Amino acid sequence: MINSLPLFHRIQGQKVLVLGDGDAAEPKKRLVERAGGVIEYDMQRAIDEGVRLAFVAYDDPRACENAAINLRCAGMLVNVVDMPDLCDFTTPSILEREPLLIAIGTGGASAGLAKHVRLRLERLLPQSLGELAQALFAGRDALRRKFPDGADRRRALDDSLREGGALDPFDPVAHARVAQWLADADRPEPARIETIALSSLDPEDLTLRQARLLGEADTLLLDGEIPAAILARARADAAREQLDGTAPNAAPGLTVVLKAPDQAA
Repeated sequence: MINSLPLFHRIQGQKVLVLGDGDAAEPKKRLVERAGGVIEYDMQRAIDEGVRLAFVAYDDPRACENAAINLRCAGMLVNVVDMPDLCDFTTPSILEREPLLIAIGTGGASAGLAKHVRLRLERLLPQSLGELAQALFAGRDALRRKFPDGADRRRALDDSLREGGALDPFDPVAHARVAQWLADADRPEPARIETIALSSLDPEDLTLRQARLLGEADTLLLDGEIPAAILARARADAAREQLDGTAPNAAPGLTVVLKAPDQAA
């Protein structure tokens, strides 16, 4: 189970309350400004105007606690610097390839860890990812015309964006091929069944291919007790059914049969 619901909140042109000064408050002010927000410094004015988000960065922990209680009672979502138990939300470490954003959070456990994971990813992810996102956005209407069915669109994109695909995100020139891909893309196969025989109940033991199949599956057929940690690797909107002993039928798209270790023999 994840301990936070990750969301991207648009604050362009909106006020955000920031209380406090000094080293703790400055990063929050920069973050709000970077996202196009307008900083409000007065608590009462923020309450009167219905401001929705607040950062509290006082040096005095008691003052932080009192402010958090008052702001939460006024209906705001509150972040208190270095006091995760008082936070309604936490701020992640952000990797930006505009318009692509990758947010790395630890639920307040360690901002330093999140930062160093981001720094590793910075070296791995090409700067052109943003250009690929923009090219795909520009081609949305053409993609809808070519694949009117939403499931077909998703499967076509899955096929092109996977490792080694026509639009592999790690290929620095993939963005330049979007128009040609749209012209050449074929309708995905209507139905296909793959079987994953789990070697253990640990999701870390999934092979790269197995993890990819889980992430792309339209339907999961569960043979035995499959741990939630493994099911979490699948798409949230994938249909899930328990096998009843009969031979599986392929639904449209990709169907993955997941066999628990005691069923895999």
